[in-house]
Amino acid sequence: MSHSLASMTGYARAPGTAPGAAFTCEVKSVNGRGLDIRMRLAPGFDTLEGDIRQLIGKALSRGSITFTLNVERDGAGGDLLVNQQALATVLAALADLSGRVDADRPRLDGILGLKGVLEQRDSPMGSAAEEALAAAILESVAQALADLVLARRQEGTHIASVLLERLDEIEALVARAEAHPARSRDAILTRLRQQLADLTADIAIPDDRLAQEALLLATKADIREELDRLTAHIASARQLIAAGGPAGRRLDFLAQEFNREANTLCAKANAVELTAIGLDLKAAIDQLREQVQNIE
Repeated sequence: MSHSLASMTGYARAPGTAPGAAFTCEVKSVNGRGLDIRMRLAPGFDTLEGDIRQLIGKALSRGSITFTLNVERDGAGGDLLVNQQALATVLAALADLSGRVDADRPRLDGILGLKGVLEQRDSPMGSAAEEALAAAILESVAQALADLVLARRQEGTHIASVLLERLDEIEALVARAEAHPARSRDAILTRLRQQLADLTADIAIPDDRLAQEALLLATKADIREELDRLTAHIASARQLIAAGGPAGRRLDFLAQEFNREANTLCAKANAVELTAIGLDLKAAIDQLREQVQNIE
């Protein structure tokens, strides 16, 4: 079964509750070369990291993902404890500064108010309640990921329509280059005769020699292969977009191939109009590649 293309950007949020706690799962994704996952879990929930990573890996194949879990226990509960290590660090810093800075000695409430010196330790929940909370969190993770996948697909559908517009534009430019009269050997021969007439009014050059030169120039300026390859790349890109799924890397490779052919076409162009078509091609291909960077 084929899927639509998916963007790599999106956001989803899934709140939830369990006996003794309320929590929120947030997942944000932006463009990335592979699947890069950053986790911000509420203190005490590091044990869920492996399960959450596994769920993300099953749902997504590319993108830079930031997952955040916030948990609030019911009621104030728990104990207020002094973090002895943090306090020792603060006191050592104060002792060091006291001889160098002329200032009033800090009050106890000021020291205790410093971040990290006082810590709220939640009252432990029973093991059954902890398991129920973990299960509820993983359920919300799955929901947030399903919503994110949907958001990325909706954005991907929009990008696919933009890509198809760019491909139509590229196809029209290829057709213009294909039909351009400057590509014919007769046109090259006529132009060569004119150039020679301007340069050598008094020198007669045999027609067969002129024909040979025109053939040589026509061979050097022949863009048949480039046009054929561009046409093949257009067909391949359309197939990838229609098939959907994680096609971003293959579309990016194709966009590079498009660019290579357009560069060669510009280099071989033997008429100002063909060069202009080549430059328009490069501009359309750049726009195509810019959009492709967003695809999973």
